[in-house]
Amino acid sequence: MTCSRGDEEIACDESGSDGENLLAGNTDVFAHGSVRLPTDVAAECFRELRHRIRSPAEEYKANHLLREKHRAVLEWLLAPGGPVHGHAHVHLIDKAFFVVDRTVGLLLDGGDGHRALGAVTLYRAGPHAFGDEEWQDFLTAAHQLLRVRTDHGPSAPVDAFFRVVDGLRRAAGRTTVSAVLDRLAAARPAAEDYRARIAATGPPLVPLLDPLLPAVVATVRHWSAGGPGPVRLVHDRQNMLTPQRMAWVAKSVWPAGAGRVEWRLVEARLDVRVQSADILAGIARKVASDELNGCGDARLTALLRPYIDTESVWGDAPSWARMRGNAANTALRVAG
Repeated sequence: MTCSRGDEEIACDESGSDGENLLAGNTDVFAHGSVRLPTDVAAECFRELRHRIRSPAEEYKANHLLREKHRAVLEWLLAPGGPVHGHAHVHLIDKAFFVVDRTVGLLLDGGDGHRALGAVTLYRAGPHAFGDEEWQDFLTAAHQLLRVRTDHGPSAPVDAFFRVVDGLRRAAGRTTVSAVLDRLAAARPAAEDYRARIAATGPPLVPLLDPLLPAVVATVRHWSAGGPGPVRLVHDRQNMLTPQRMAWVAKSVWPAGAGRVEWRLVEARLDVRVQSADILAGIARKVASDELNGCGDARLTALLRPYIDTESVWGDAPSWARMRGNAANTALRVAG
């Protein structure tokens, strides 16, 4: 879909995409960056980056700025008064928490509040209650249950998941996660129905384990600022972004059909605004991953803070508090 006024477009790209392979991929964080910059401003930003970094690379990426020798350039880009400050946004997804959230959302009835409470409780207390090895077994079984593709019949991932759940129930005793495990154990019919639907009709329009579309929803929601739109997106080419799925995005943001999304796909190297979004997403993914793993850089985290979507899908309380700059602010967005 063609957008009429390019300078009003929101340019988007992602970092950390492994499709459905959320647990064994190369990254533990997914980031979706978006910028609202006129093309000439973005072009001037890249001219300045090239002047400061002096790399012969045809296309600049986040790893150019993340090198220690270019630390000053990275801080210049993100700092107040920098070229993207106040004109950019990044939605973060903690991939392991995303798996837990999606599993709880599929299997447990109730409103978003019940779903969020169950997912957060399980994610935060599970490793301590079960031990690291058993917790990884649970994540792996949940991941296989939700994956569209499986090497076995539809019942195999269901059987494997509930074997793990039953084992954890026996081992956990009465802990903070017991009630969640009990509810999961009783939800086998929902799991069987999910796998049967995939076997009968193929993958759902929006695969449960792909973080891109929920991130695009969050991006549109941010830039629409509660208004009806239209929100005009220009996005790096992605096979997931089909007309049917973009219609789903619009319906997710405006359930009553009051707004719309206009969009087009481009090659990132041909649009400096999309390249800016790509660099922001790559930086944010690395900074957030470092915080998640307890080795964050306080200065970079502080510089990234104004860009972070407060509705990011994040389950780890300490790293979220550091990224948001408020230890009391641990409310988390349920993956839509």
